[in-house]
Amino acid sequence: MTDRYGVIGNPIGHSKSPWIHAAFARQTGEDMTYDAILAPLDGFDAAVRAFRAAGGRGLNVTVPFKLQAAALCDDRSERAREAGAVNTLRFDATGAFGDNTDGAGLVADITRRLGVTLGGARVLLLGAGGAARGVIGPLLRERPAELRLANRTVDKALDLERQFAAEGPIAAGGYDALAGRAFDVVVNATSASLAGLVLPLPRGLYAPRALAYDMVYGDRPTTFLEQARATGAATLADGLGMLVAQAAESFWLWRGVRPDTAPVIARLRAS
Repeated sequence: MTDRYGVIGNPIGHSKSPWIHAAFARQTGEDMTYDAILAPLDGFDAAVRAFRAAGGRGLNVTVPFKLQAAALCDDRSERAREAGAVNTLRFDATGAFGDNTDGAGLVADITRRLGVTLGGARVLLLGAGGAARGVIGPLLRERPAELRLANRTVDKALDLERQFAAEGPIAAGGYDALAGRAFDVVVNATSASLAGLVLPLPRGLYAPRALAYDMVYGDRPTTFLEQARATGAATLADGLGMLVAQAAESFWLWRGVRPDTAPVIARLRAS
C-alpha cells in the first residue's frame, strides 16, 4: 500500500513541499504520496485526526499551526523542544512524534551544499523570533567559536541567550553592539527582506571569505543579500537550499533515506 504524507497549513496553495517530496520519492524509489492540506484556522486538530484516521503516516506543518502541532505530540525531539514548535509529525504505533527540522536544514545547507565549516567559526544570527529560536541549538551543536545574536529588541535576544547559555558560546545584544566586530557566517533570521527593509548593520561586519545567508528566498537577491554584497560578503545564499534541506530531514525521519538535495534545488532555481 502506498504510504501517505502531506503538508498542512493555512494558506497552503503556495507551498513547494508537494513538488519537493515528489522529487525525493522519484529519486529514492520510495512508494509514497504527498499532498497539500488546507486546514481551517479553527480546525487544525480535527484535520490532523482525520488524516491519521485515513492511514496518514506523516505531516509537515507550516504557518500558523507549528505551536498547535507541538501540543498534539506524544513525544518530541530535543530540537523541537528547544524551538518550542513542531514542523514535522510522524505517526506510528507509538503515537505522534514531533520534530523541528528547520535548524538541521540550515546547518545541512551551509555545511554540505555550500561547504562552509561552522566549527570554530564566528557566527552572527540576526533576529530573535521563531525563525531564530529554531536554529540556535543546531548551530551551537556545530561548535562555533562564538554565536552572536543581534536584534532590534535587545531583551528578546537576551532571553534567548539565557535559554541557550548552557549549550555553547552564545552572547546577545543590539545591532549597535556589532560595530568593530567581524564574522565568518552571518545568518538573517529576521523578516526584513520580506518587506524590502535594510537592517541597520555596520560596515566591516564580514570577515574575509565570509558567508551571508538569508533564510528568505526569492527569484532575485534579497535586500539583506544586496547589502551584504555591497559591504564585503564573499558568498551569498538565500533560504531555498534551507527549504529543501529541511524537507530532506523530514523525508529521512519518515523513510530512513536521505535524498540528494542538490538536483532538487537546481530544478527549483531553474523554474
